[in-house]
Amino acid sequence: MARRSAVALLHEPSREPSRDEAEIPSAALRLAEALLFGAPAPLSAAALAARLPPGSDVEALMAELARFYAPRGIGLVRVAGAYAFRTAPDLAPALRGEAPEPRKLSRAALETLAIVAYHQPVTRAEIEEIRGVSTSKGSLDLLLETGWVRLRGRRRTPGRPVTYGTTPAFLDHFGLDAVADLPGLDELKGLGLIEGRLPAGFRVPQPSDDPALRADEDPLPEADDAGPA
Repeated sequence: MARRSAVALLHEPSREPSRDEAEIPSAALRLAEALLFGAPAPLSAAALAARLPPGSDVEALMAELARFYAPRGIGLVRVAGAYAFRTAPDLAPALRGEAPEPRKLSRAALETLAIVAYHQPVTRAEIEEIRGVSTSKGSLDLLLETGWVRLRGRRRTPGRPVTYGTTPAFLDHFGLDAVADLPGLDELKGLGLIEGRLPAGFRVPQPSDDPALRADEDPLPEADDAGPA
């Protein structure tokens, strides 16, 4: 008999499982599904493993759930290296108006956010150098308030300027697993976000949040109240 979806079996009336079906970790699958539904934020593989029966293959369970929910109104996605249920993208028009409209960012704030995302860790002076204009304190404060940008640390250079980076909330909002998933130059062109003739040597940096990037900065203490610098 062909092996059937483990999740489909969970929703059928109780019956004596066949030998093949008995091998399916239905208890672990049901618990993983419940944990994800009840979680207020995406759950990492480690967080799931800590709550699931010993020996559970988290990656296999997530793959099974993803297959089951793929054609449904919600789906399992990876965001910021963790797992969460999200509504299907094609249903977005029907769901508009159900949630409050998010605060719109100014052009200056959007440019600042893009620079932080692609160049992190980056200082305010570096943001201004890339934009070619001064960056108002309000733009950075707004991005910190949204929770998409955070103070990372202090650069080991004269003046010890604060460095900025993105947060898991930024990845979650934009549906990214990691900052490396941000679109490159060709993708940006294809989306119509970059038009016209580009200057010679123009490139879009490869965004990364690799731990090695923190080698030239010191982490901020929890109670650091220096604010943007």
